[in-house]
Amino acid sequence: MKRPTTTAAAAPPAPRAAAAPAAPKGGPVAASRESAAAPRPRADAVRNRERILAAAREAFVEFGSAAPLDEVARRAGIGNATLYRHFPDRDTLVHHVVLFTTERVAASARAALAEEPDAFAALCRFTHSAADERIGALCPMLADGFDRDHPELLAARTALAEAVETLLAAGREAGLVRADIGAGDLMIALSQLSRPLPGTACFDTDRFAHRHLQLFLDGLRAPARSELPGSAATLEDLTWKTT
Repeated sequence: MKRPTTTAAAAPPAPRAAAAPAAPKGGPVAASRESAAAPRPRADAVRNRERILAAAREAFVEFGSAAPLDEVARRAGIGNATLYRHFPDRDTLVHHVVLFTTERVAASARAALAEEPDAFAALCRFTHSAADERIGALCPMLADGFDRDHPELLAARTALAEAVETLLAAGREAGLVRADIGAGDLMIALSQLSRPLPGTACFDTDRFAHRHLQLFLDGLRAPARSELPGSAATLEDLTWKTT
């Protein structure tokens, strides 16, 4: 049965379309230029920011968070004005260096566990990678006056703790990592073994750090050959119980 059709006269008049906004002068090309005018970091600005954070991380490991900002700028290959344009004061720079390092170390833990053939190999890869990331740059988190409870840092620290705890748990479950070691034990040993001795000019530690870290890692293998005194340390022990 054919569906009945309506005549044009029966249909209600179509509403008038709203007037379209006037096109910018110059047509579509000008419109695309206007949409592209939204603020976006330039590639050179992004590169400068990365260079500053990496240079500051190195300087903070060697000299502490009171390292001269002129030295940071020199290592980054930029002028002081560029440094202050990105980070207007020392506290802001320290905050972002800690955040930068925390996020990179957490990412290295996740990548190691996902890509290595067994949990102990993943632990070794992570430990050496974290040393190369200059994990000693996280030491400002232990200092008085540092805002360790900033929301950005809390989120990054939680992600790091979860990544490292997952890595250690995988090793324990596989029977490859001793059971009496915690994420805090691992991280404090990493920091101590991969940064220069305070108050010395002994900055060329890279050639020793990985040797000493491997000795430390051998001590983490299961079965344990001794009983550790005290209890395993967590990352919370390193951040919230230092005041």
